Amino acid sequence: MKKIKNHYPALLMIVFGLLLWEFFVRLSQVDIWILPAPTDIIQAMVKQYPILLDHTLITLYEALVGFLLAVIVALFLALLIDSFSFFKRGFYPILVASQTIPIIAIAPLLLIWFGYGLLPKIVVVALVCFFPIVLNTIDGLNQADSGLISLLHTMNATKWQIYKKVRFPSALPSLFSGLRIAATYSIMGAVIGEWLGANKGLGIYMKNSSHSFLTAQVFAAILIIVLTSILFFSFLLLLEQKLIPWAKLNQED
Repeated sequence: MKKIKNHYPALLMIVFGLLLWEFFVRLSQVDIWILPAPTDIIQAMVKQYPILLDHTLITLYEALVGFLLAVIVALFLALLIDSFSFFKRGFYPILVASQTIPIIAIAPLLLIWFGYGLLPKIVVVALVCFFPIVLNTIDGLNQADSGLISLLHTMNATKWQIYKKVRFPSALPSLFSGLRIAATYSIMGAVIGEWLGANKGLGIYMKNSSHSFLTAQVFAAILIIVLTSILFFSFLLLLEQKLIPWAKLNQED
């Protein structure tokens, strides 16, 4: 009940917006290929369900594999940067500078290098997910209680023991913040990669539908992208609450 109470203003606004959209389209009699009504989008989704499911599974696979790849590389690099000042001075400016390059400019190069298979889409997802994870993890490791670290040093604790007892637990809330941001990027990254060249996936489905002026199908794909991104985000939020319940208590305090 508490969750419903917290979210009902947003739900009411969404319902109000959809009703307003439906009435506007019906009253103004806008052509469906310009702006379909919400009910037209639902009909297109039901009619195209088997095809949409096939494309959605491919996009989800690319997003999940790219996301996991980004997590592995980001955690490794975050530990490297946190442990050695040489790598911090060397990698950190490059990491920040790399984010000024738009992914849409890199994606065609990935297609040239890796072809039109799944690999370039997975690499695009990994690239868009990597930065928020590594940056938040580094920040989390830096926010570890210096008093506790000093105490462990006086007890002759090893570097690994300090990471295990203080640094990792301190970094977990920041890590999950980065994971949640990356989760919302992952589906988008897969769709961008597919849009530029693919045989299957929601990106190429949207591209083909837009070329045929099947706008309701484009909106149906957008709706699926939004729903899958919200589900992925919610799963990570639930996982965070299960693994580190103290983080939520600290936020409420």
